[in-house]
Amino acid sequence: MKSVKVYSTKTCTWCIRVKDFFKENNVSFTDVDVGSDQAAAKEMVEKSGQMGVPVIDIDGELTVGFNEARLRELLNLK
Repeated sequence: MKSVKVYSTKTCTWCIRVKDFFKENNVSFTDVDVGSDQAAAKEMVEKSGQMGVPVIDIDGELTVGFNEARLRELLNLK
């Protein structure tokens, strides 16, 4: 199983959609709320160079935003 981490905020519509996508496809993930965790926000920016969310880390491969085709590819989902 791949390691999946979602850097998100509670009010981000795209963050909610990506987490729903993972749940619908039975993908286990760790949700990191960068809105309430400054250290996690710093980690996200250092990894991705991005301030926007969601940032998704799948086994070290980063995706910024909800790009379903890319997520399906990284997770080997049809």
